Amino acid sequence: MASIAGGNLVLFSMERAQAEVDLAALVERYSRLLFRVAHSVLRTRAEAEDVVQDVFVRVIERRRSLQAIRDMRVWLIRIAWNLALDRRRRIRPEQMDENFAETLAASAVSAGERLEQAQRMSAVLREMERLPKTERHVLLLSVIEELGTAEIAQVLGRSESAVRALLFRARTRLRERLEAQGGKR
Repeated sequence: MASIAGGNLVLFSMERAQAEVDLAALVERYSRLLFRVAHSVLRTRAEAEDVVQDVFVRVIERRRSLQAIRDMRVWLIRIAWNLALDRRRRIRPEQMDENFAETLAASAVSAGERLEQAQRMSAVLREMERLPKTERHVLLLSVIEELGTAEIAQVLGRSESAVRALLFRARTRLRERLEAQGGKR
């Protein structure tokens, strides 16, 4: 009987070590992606970092049921997205980081070009804020996070055809608004 209990203890220790290794692998593999997702919604570095930490806290809380998750990447993005949206509801738009547009500008260009890109990106982001919420969400996930329509559909809980329609409308509306104010596509 003692050997069975000892075997269970060893098994439990091995499972626990495996869970810790898996968590480390998940953090290594997905933390940058999750940060980009959160940062695209929140536009502040500190808030985005907090969201990433909260995502991995959720992973730890659900570590026993991780085997049932079919697509870990989409599941983690969905958690980060929802947590970021929850935080965003508590932040006024004027509190958002002014440097967000600069982080999206290319770093391998001259300072003048980088400033110009940041100003254009700032104008695009302002117009994106004016889009209806659903259109803004699909556009953020598509353009900034580079997710495909199937992944966006899973994250937002919509059909792929609805996501394609929302993307089309969002891009069209954004293009029209930018052209109306003299901006470039």
